[in-house]
Amino acid sequence: MTNFYAWCKRYLSLTLLATIIVGAIVLFFNENSILRTVEQERRIDELQAAISDATDTLEYYRGLNHSLDTDKETMERIVREQYHMQHPDEDVYIYE
Repeated sequence: MTNFYAWCKRYLSLTLLATIIVGAIVLFFNENSILRTVEQERRIDELQAAISDATDTLEYYRGLNHSLDTDKETMERIVREQYHMQHPDEDVYIYE
């Protein structure tokens, strides 16, 4: 026990302990801590991936909307496939 006390007295000072405590508070227990920064960076990456997926979906539907406005055959195909509509003189069989 005396060796430990002598070692602490020799190598640890009040200034060093205060510096270590302040550093730990700033790095780990602060509002802008390292752990929170890493969590926020991970959340930013997730949100950017979601934005990318939403942008791809938006582009798909914009293209589909444009083709529906300009191409009658596309409109007829989509109406027949999704809404099961038919001409009055047709018989339609649906397989699932």
